[in-house]
Amino acid sequence: MTGFHVLTLFPEMIINGLGESITGRSIERGFVGLEAVNIRDYAFNKHHKVDDYIYGGGAGMLMQAEPVYQCFKAVEERIREGGNIKPLRCIYMTPQGRVFNQQIAKELSGEEDIIILCGHYEGIDERVLEEIVTDNISIGDYVLTGGELPAMVLIDAVSRLIPGVLNNEASSDTESFEDGLLEYPQYSRPEVWRGKRVPEVLLSGHHENVEKWRRAQSVIRTRERRPDLLSETGCRCH
Repeated sequence: MTGFHVLTLFPEMIINGLGESITGRSIERGFVGLEAVNIRDYAFNKHHKVDDYIYGGGAGMLMQAEPVYQCFKAVEERIREGGNIKPLRCIYMTPQGRVFNQQIAKELSGEEDIIILCGHYEGIDERVLEEIVTDNISIGDYVLTGGELPAMVLIDAVSRLIPGVLNNEASSDTESFEDGLLEYPQYSRPEVWRGKRVPEVLLSGHHENVEKWRRAQSVIRTRERRPDLLSETGCRCH
């Protein structure tokens, strides 16, 4: 089981967002662990305020170092008490990080526990980031209100790769990006829908021809929609 520990100002957003569909079922069945810890609980003031003005000026407010640090240490202590003595990954969701992809998801799926830090306002005091963060990860070159949505994207993608989460263990191996290509087009009944027919090869029952067709379609689709993937993998498929 992989345990996800999300440090956030909006824990309900994380729990509600991941409580449905495959991730929700995997949590219920014990394949994935999830906790969302409210950073405000570690603020030492009666209003649970965790932000303050930025030194040097600038628009907006910054999350303070101490509440984030205390929240992290509390989660770390619980993980250690649970028996995990391995070095912990603490991921900060930030547009300044390396861009998340399937290879990173595979890498993280082997971790026993993952701590994910979600920023808000203008970000988080750099000093605590230097102290606790091991990985800076982005889900794309754009700005969001906070790190909760990126955290949920990461958790969903990683969870799918954990043994037992998907009913069909082979399904994650045939999805887009698993071999550097986009997934081939797929069809279900009826054979004809609004005049559009299912490709004959898929009705033939000839598994080798089906696999060849699917591979060719993946290459064609990748070349049309994401040619950058072909250059990244060095694919010279025709």
